[in-house]
Amino acid sequence: MSCIQTIQDYGLRSVGIGERLLPKNDFTLCEQFTLIGSGMIWNIYFGIMALATGFLLATALAVGKASSNKWFRKPSEWFIFLFRGSPLFIQFFFAYFFFLSLKKSYPMFDAFTSAWLGALIVLFLNTAAYSGEIFYGALRSIPKGDIEAADAYGMSGWARFRRIVWPTMLRLAWPAYTNEAIFLFHATTLVFFSAFPAWQQRGDALYYASYFADKTFNPFVPYPILAFYFILLTLAIVSGFGLINKRLNRHLPVARQTKMRFRLNLAR
Repeated sequence: MSCIQTIQDYGLRSVGIGERLLPKNDFTLCEQFTLIGSGMIWNIYFGIMALATGFLLATALAVGKASSNKWFRKPSEWFIFLFRGSPLFIQFFFAYFFFLSLKKSYPMFDAFTSAWLGALIVLFLNTAAYSGEIFYGALRSIPKGDIEAADAYGMSGWARFRRIVWPTMLRLAWPAYTNEAIFLFHATTLVFFSAFPAWQQRGDALYYASYFADKTFNPFVPYPILAFYFILLTLAIVSGFGLINKRLNRHLPVARQTKMRFRLNLAR
């Protein structure tokens, strides 16, 4: 089988398009690159969807935690503490068995026991907690002069938040938020190694890399391929978020613009 034919057969296998059966022996380098790359579709899906939805909740959590009203502040503080204080792996297990127990009484929760929805909810809540703490720190760092200038122009309430507070918060938080986005995409590899099952062997990139490592007893081929894909994904994230960072800082002198620094999260 040629490499082009392999790509046609297995390129979209992780989403149910193409060959249903996995290769059993005589694995080629093309098969490993193709199937692991196919699994990356799930990692990208989880990362993008969790970031997009978690961003909104993170903003609300940051504002709530910074509020002087305890009815807004306390729920935000406890939410952030709960999801930052417990391991993500345990959160996956707890959510799966929680949804499974609900499914027994309410069949409508069947979809929540699937990775595409149940695991996504966990990632959404987890990244919202971490991002909310990042945004809260940025809110506390907004120069008082900016707020006083907004007051001098007669801005208050929603207008001040939309035009002064929120853009400044994003500008200050964006480098740290970029690191959170990178770690979130890396954390998506935990989905199919937690309780959420891979239906018909349609797993993510790590799922396929482990499959080849188990079958060949040689982890030094599939796992470097997996690392290669995630390095490319990280470069794409840094580039994309870097463009947004330039946009957020476009009004500042070059010397005052916030620089992007990539920091590896060794533990969470």
